[in-house]
Amino acid sequence: MEDAPRWRADAWPGGRATPRPRSTLPGPPDREVWTVSRLNREAKLLLESGLPALWIEGELSNFARPSSGHWYFSLKDAGAQVRCAMFRNANARVRVSPRDGLHVLVRARVSLYEARGDYQLIVEHLEEAGEGALRRRFEELKARLAAEGLFDAERKRALPRLPRCIGVVTSPSGAAVRDVVHVLQRRFPAVPVLIYPTAVQGAGAAAEIAAAIRRASAGGLVDVLIVARGGGSLEDLWSFNDEEVARAIHACAVPVVTGVGHEVDFTIADFVADVRAPTPSGAAELVVPDRAEWSRAFVALERRLAGALDRARAERAARVRWAARRLEQLHPGNRLAERAQRVDELEARLRRGLRRRVADAATRLARLDAELRGRSPAARLAALEARRAALAARLRVTLQARLEAARSRHALAARALHAVSPLATLDRGYSIVERDGRVVTAADAVAPGDTIRARTAKGAIVATVTAREP
Repeated sequence: MEDAPRWRADAWPGGRATPRPRSTLPGPPDREVWTVSRLNREAKLLLESGLPALWIEGELSNFARPSSGHWYFSLKDAGAQVRCAMFRNANARVRVSPRDGLHVLVRARVSLYEARGDYQLIVEHLEEAGEGALRRRFEELKARLAAEGLFDAERKRALPRLPRCIGVVTSPSGAAVRDVVHVLQRRFPAVPVLIYPTAVQGAGAAAEIAAAIRRASAGGLVDVLIVARGGGSLEDLWSFNDEEVARAIHACAVPVVTGVGHEVDFTIADFVADVRAPTPSGAAELVVPDRAEWSRAFVALERRLAGALDRARAERAARVRWAARRLEQLHPGNRLAERAQRVDELEARLRRGLRRRVADAATRLARLDAELRGRSPAARLAALEARRAALAARLRVTLQARLEAARSRHALAARALHAVSPLATLDRGYSIVERDGRVVTAADAVAPGDTIRARTAKGAIVATVTAREP
């Protein structure tokens, strides 16, 4: 496992440190005091955000299963132990029966139980350690080959409808080869089968399987290849989870059908193959059609062919009858009569067209004469002169009205301005008292001895204040 990262303020979610509220406890103003709940909460955030989900191997101990359905246990090795919790929605998918002393492999997230401040693991997956190691290797190889595109649906090839020869890569002494050959002989015995014998289990089996696939691909004798093996444990089927076998299937020149194990078993070879069958017998059923279905199809095709021939004869007879009628319709005498009738019709249309064009031309000529008379220069000059005289009269009236309105507005504004003018107030005997250039509005604004200036309607009076009255 890699070293834990050093914590920094910008490593928190959001890219900056979360602001902390100041404590209300007494103390120096520059000291920030945390509660225990806040400490545990922040520690939990650091653990959960700082470490990814981890695979951990160890031994179960102190296993407990309360009525809630959750599992609580410890995971330990020779030097340490850690508390673990596996909630009900996660442990429902576990296939093994957990017990103290069981050696397991778990995938878990690091967390902290805030109420007690206990560091713990939240387990998401649990399996026995032996099989788990193989499954981990299986998942790693599967992910790597998938990233390279070996499983892409676009590269999957369709199986031939009726292969000329079928290749089978399997053990010559196993039950799988007998099942495959039996199904092929039962369904379509006319197709030859070529066996490529190989070991399917044990040391060196994967290399033999890959070599047999490459030999079948290079030989050019088969149209489709079956890679098969009977059921077994994960260790028994491990030869078909080998990278060399996967790449041999990917490079094969003909479509590959895998029938490895039972329906619940999946191998890397199944993902790379063009078609995956649940069993060896299922693979044999996929590569050849059923001869009974083909016989029924041939009978149906024969009936369709006979019906098509009958329809073709009937259509040909109908076409001959139609051609005879058409030939009669196209007789030169009939065509000459039709042409003479067409000439008469065109002559009548020509006469009607000429009369209509003469009438249209006369109507247009009369309309143009009327328009020409209406557009005479003398008439237009008289109309323009009358319009000029009317406009001149309207202009004189409008100017006189606007001039009278302006005079009225001016007199009204002068009267209003004189009514509010300070000079009019001064004419009535009032004065404006100023001190140092500012208008005095109250007696307490001056003091005895101050010099004031009283402005009247005619001139100003400068005086000295001797006293003031409230």
